[in-house]
Amino acid sequence: MGQSVTVMGMVLTAMPISEYDKRITILTREQGKLSAFARGARRPGSQLLAATNPFAFGEFELFEGRSSYTLTKASIRNYFRELVTELDAASLGFYFVEFAEYFCQENNDEREMLKLLYQSMRALENSKLDKRLVRAVYELRAIAINGEGPNVFSCMKCRSKENLSIFSVPKGGIFCGDCGKSVCGRPILDSTRYTMQYIISTPIEKLYTFAVSPEVLAELTFIVKEYLGYYVHHEFKSLQFTDLL
Repeated sequence: MGQSVTVMGMVLTAMPISEYDKRITILTREQGKLSAFARGARRPGSQLLAATNPFAFGEFELFEGRSSYTLTKASIRNYFRELVTELDAASLGFYFVEFAEYFCQENNDEREMLKLLYQSMRALENSKLDKRLVRAVYELRAIAINGEGPNVFSCMKCRSKENLSIFSVPKGGIFCGDCGKSVCGRPILDSTRYTMQYIISTPIEKLYTFAVSPEVLAELTFIVKEYLGYYVHHEFKSLQFTDLL
């Protein structure tokens, strides 16, 4: 017999099924990524209509059947409605949920990714934050959470924490000036290195509480883009539109 479970999470994707139903993917605090059917969610006036849209964050009551979940009730805390009214913020939001959908797994501890996704959505709504910085922070912290982030705290070769001035994408991290002479890398500003260290190590709630100079932002976005291009072998559909903006 099936049973009801309640999870906290955010809707990542929603796909129409038959005439009135939806199939949604939710990133949850309790069970990682999971899929559920929402019967009648596309009917006008359905209580599940808005709750099954991407970005909806809250509590979802699910009926666990033999092979699938069915959404029966939802209590949404944040729809991120302001985000979807701004084109560049909305496009990044869809990229963020697609990124999370790709990396997160079922029955896995994805609490850090859910927390990062939620805080990043809030940051996108903040008009005072540079969207390029928000994207770089999200990408770098996300790959770090998933165990694929670069080493920026000590030399990849000699383990020294001094004179860290060369960053190598192929080697996956930073090198001191001496060791960096023999690797394929590029000079990195101290301020950019400090920024990357902060993004990787600070509590997620404090991630979007800083600003950087245009020079550091340019270098940070370049390095993160190069790093993702080298280590993440996936083409994100939403990114094609985001990069045009």
